[in-house]
Amino acid sequence: MSQFFDDSLYYTGPDLELAMIRDAEEFLGYKLPQAYIDLLFERNGGSPRRCCCPTDFPTSWADDHFEISGLLGIGGSWGINSSRGGGSPYLISEWGYPDIGIVICDTPSAGHDTVMLDYSSGPDEEPSVTYIDEDRIPRKVADSFGAFIARLVDCESLDS
Repeated sequence: MSQFFDDSLYYTGPDLELAMIRDAEEFLGYKLPQAYIDLLFERNGGSPRRCCCPTDFPTSWADDHFEISGLLGIGGSWGINSSRGGGSPYLISEWGYPDIGIVICDTPSAGHDTVMLDYSSGPDEEPSVTYIDEDRIPRKVADSFGAFIARLVDCESLDS
């Protein structure tokens, strides 16, 4: 079992199946990155142990980082393809995020900022990971989902 997620089951969806991935990709219109799928096979969403992502730009959260509270999986109430108001299309519409891809993280601000898979280079290309702040300007934080996960650190390491 991955050490990525903490013990909380908040944000965790049903066990992932191949049909769920195909349905989500068809519904959203994007091919999901393999590193994201691999992590979701270990656990379909949840709260990460390391929640902060260092940045070289200030955010509404801090001068040098932002925090995530959950990684969204597929299916269930918190899935990226949820039809209950928590899915990516709903979040993009509700919060006015740029329509560049898929919302994959929840943040402590509960919608004022987010993290997205950025498919600006095409729906079948490997997406970068982008932070969206209150100004709604996409800011790339990693070239891939795997690189984004590797960047996450304990928030205490960033506190001054």
